[in-house]
Amino acid sequence: MAAILAGGSGATRSTPQSPVRASPVPGHQPLLQDDPRRIGRYHLTARLGQGGMGTVYLGRSPGQRLVAVKAIRPEFAADPTFRERFAREIDAARRVGGFHTAPVVDADSRGDLPWLATEYIPGPSLHDVLRQQGALPTRTLLTLAVGIAEALEGIHACGIIHRDLKPSNIIVSSTGPRVIDFGIARALDSTALTRTNHVVGTQGFLAPEQLTGTSITPAADLYAFGMVLCHAAGATPLTDGESLESALSLLPARFVGIITRCLDHNPNGRPTPTEVLEQLSQNDSPTEDWLPPPVRTMVDLHNAPTAAEPGR
Repeated sequence: MAAILAGGSGATRSTPQSPVRASPVPGHQPLLQDDPRRIGRYHLTARLGQGGMGTVYLGRSPGQRLVAVKAIRPEFAADPTFRERFAREIDAARRVGGFHTAPVVDADSRGDLPWLATEYIPGPSLHDVLRQQGALPTRTLLTLAVGIAEALEGIHACGIIHRDLKPSNIIVSSTGPRVIDFGIARALDSTALTRTNHVVGTQGFLAPEQLTGTSITPAADLYAFGMVLCHAAGATPLTDGESLESALSLLPARFVGIITRCLDHNPNGRPTPTEVLEQLSQNDSPTEDWLPPPVRTMVDLHNAPTAAEPGR
């Protein structure tokens, strides 16, 4: 990521004699020597993750608000068509609201390297929760399902298809599940960077039409939603050709009908997020924490130290 340091991107780095120390917060990693120390107006304090499109950093605004800053990889930034599509996706993502996403707060699609800043949501990913704690109880599955469905409802209303909904793109926060990275994968389509037979998405959560290269609609996100719920109930992500029966058998009875529809191979047979909400939402207020105690502890660990991030 050394190329991020070019002046036009608004990114700068400190000297090697001033490293940023590792954070005690789970999931936060120290900055590497070649990582930027500032992107735009945001002072960077830790790495949050790295993916196919770039690196995500924890940043602080001048007013000390925490943000997650995604810096795009140089090879993507070099493609002008990607930049155009990325700019359109940023505009669309700004319109996505609701309680269950991470709102876009700032972005630059024209600098030497494009970047996107969203509100920082403290909490582990659903992937980490399932890896450490295993299958989730029914009350947790219900809140998870309703929260993700509400997020998809808002995302789809803005004309965005997530295309890569999976446990690592869902944050388990104190205020409920949050869907992240929505719509950005779409910027890769129809650019010079899209290779022949290359599939955008993650094996085990891809809808059949994503594997065959046919037209993608919002129904693809509902297939992924169904697989996420099966995974959260204890199933491993299924590979091509495996039966869904074993995964569906792990779901509580009230989930089976609607999730079976989500996993229909025909996109036209899948429900909308609104239909999922109508099927699963309850009018009565919960009488207990939606998170089991071990998961609540994981969430609390992400919240506690962020007010005093080391290395500032």
